[in-house]
Amino acid sequence: MFKTDLRQIVHALSDMLDLVGIDELHHSKRVAFMSFECSKLLNMSTEELDTVYDASLLHDCGVSSTQTHKHLISEMDWSDSEEHCIRGHNLLDDQDLFRNIAPIILYHHTHWDTLQTIDITHKSALISNCIYMTDRVDALMEQNKSQELLITKDNIRNTIKKYRGSLFAPELVDVFLDVSQSEFFWLTMMPHHLELHLSEMSKTRNTKYINDKSLLQIANIFASIVDAKSHYTVEHSRGVARLAKYIASELGMNKEKCIALEVAGLLHDIGKLKIPDEILEKPGPLTPAERAIIMSHSFESYQILKPISGFDDISKWAAFHHECISGKGYPFHLHREQLPREARIIAIADVFQALVQERPYRSPVEPKKVQSILEEMESSNKLDSDLVAFVNQNLESCWQAAIA
Repeated sequence: MFKTDLRQIVHALSDMLDLVGIDELHHSKRVAFMSFECSKLLNMSTEELDTVYDASLLHDCGVSSTQTHKHLISEMDWSDSEEHCIRGHNLLDDQDLFRNIAPIILYHHTHWDTLQTIDITHKSALISNCIYMTDRVDALMEQNKSQELLITKDNIRNTIKKYRGSLFAPELVDVFLDVSQSEFFWLTMMPHHLELHLSEMSKTRNTKYINDKSLLQIANIFASIVDAKSHYTVEHSRGVARLAKYIASELGMNKEKCIALEVAGLLHDIGKLKIPDEILEKPGPLTPAERAIIMSHSFESYQILKPISGFDDISKWAAFHHECISGKGYPFHLHREQLPREARIIAIADVFQALVQERPYRSPVEPKKVQSILEEMESSNKLDSDLVAFVNQNLESCWQAAIA
C-alpha cells in the first residue's frame, strides 16, 4: 500500500495540464474556482462539490497538443471540440479512482440543448455544463486579457447571458450572473490570490493509503497525456517504465522499489507538455533557444511531483533522468555520488527507449548500434558503467521491455 493525498495528485495533474498552455497558466484552476462558486448556489452536497472541484481540475485531461489548446482559448465553440472530451473520458473511465467523473468530462463541451437529450443524470449534466460554461468564461477572459478584468467583466457576463438555454442551462447562467456580480469573484482569479484559495481547498481531503494497482493507474493517466503529445513519443513513458522495472527486478530490488521505479518511469517526462508541438516534432537540429526550452522539462516534472505526499523519492528519480554521473547533466548538475541508483536506472532506460523509438530526425536505432551508443555515453561519464554493462549483457530482454 502507498500513502498519499488524492487531492494533491489531482492538483499535480492540473499543474501538468496547465503546461500545455505554455504561457497561459492556471486555466483549470480558474475553472475549478468558478464552477465551485456557482455550484454552491445550487445547494450541492459536500460530496457533489468535491466532484465539481476534481472534475473541473481534470476537465482538459484529453488535451496534450498546444494546437488544441489554441482553439480552447481563442474560440467560443469549434468543430471537433468533442475529440479531447472523448480522450479525457477514456483516460478516466479506464481506472478506479476517477471513473465517477468520466461522464462529466465526456460532455463538458456539449451544448445544454443537446445534453438534455443524452442519457446522463441531471446532476452530472449540470456539473458537466457548469464546467463548459466556466471554461468559456475563462476563454473570454484570455481573449480580453489586455483589458483590466474588472472593466471587461460585464462584457463577459453579457456574452454568457446570450447563450442561456442554448449552450448553457438557464439555472447555471442565473447563478453565474449572481455570483459574478462581486469583485471577489474576479479578483480571486488573479494568480497570487488563486493559489491561496486553492491551498485552502486542498485541505478538504485526508491523506489515505492506495493500493499498487491504483497508484499505477494514476501514473498511467499522467503518462498517457504526455505520450499523446506527439506520435513520436507514443508509449515512450510506458517503455521507460517497463525497462526500469525490469532492470531493477533483475538487480534484486524489492517489489515495492520496483513499483516505485515503474511509477517514476511513467512520470519522468510530464514536463514535456510545456514544449511547443513544433519544437518536439522538429525534423532538424534545434536552435540554442529551442534547446533551452527542451532542457526545462525535467525541472518542470520535479516541480509538479515534489508537492505530492509520499512522492519524495519518485519525484527525484523522475526529475534526474538527464543528470550525468560527470555532473554535466541538467537541471541540477548532480554528480554520481548525488544520484540515487534508481535515478541512474531511469536515465539509462530513458536513453535506451528513446533510441529504439522513431524520432522526427531519425529511424529507430538497431540493437548493436544502441549498444555502442551506450558504451560511448559510459566512456564520457554520462551513464553508470555498471548499468551499461548490465543492459549490454541483457540486450534482447531490455529491447523487448522497451518496445513491448
